[in-house]
Amino acid sequence: MPFDPSEIEYPPKVHAYQLPGGWFVWAGRTAQDNERLSLKVARNDDWWFHLRGHPGSHVVLFVRDGVEPDNATVRAAAAIAAWHSKQRGGGTVAVTATRARFVSKPRGAPVGTVSIRKEVKLKVKPAIPG
Repeated sequence: MPFDPSEIEYPPKVHAYQLPGGWFVWAGRTAQDNERLSLKVARNDDWWFHLRGHPGSHVVLFVRDGVEPDNATVRAAAAIAAWHSKQRGGGTVAVTATRARFVSKPRGAPVGTVSIRKEVKLKVKPAIPG
């Protein structure tokens, strides 16, 4: 069973989702929440998502106990990242995905701004679990 993020002390304000298989996904609500989620809450092996090239929520798919999410779960988390952006109604969009260990804050950058490495691009339609 994947990690239960309700165990996190002082969580940021987020949109929280549970995907099939018991996977948890959180999407930040504000720049401050995005930063806390990406840099303080997400752990190295968690998946991190953001709409490519446009403003939007930082989204984390929590991974625990050495269990890796399947491709459908990763794509569902990417679709949540697309949903929580201004491209929600734009059809298929590109979402960046990487492990949280590759997300960092550039020195002097505004709140909520991060840099990433080792990204993959996923093309998904914006959606939330329903």
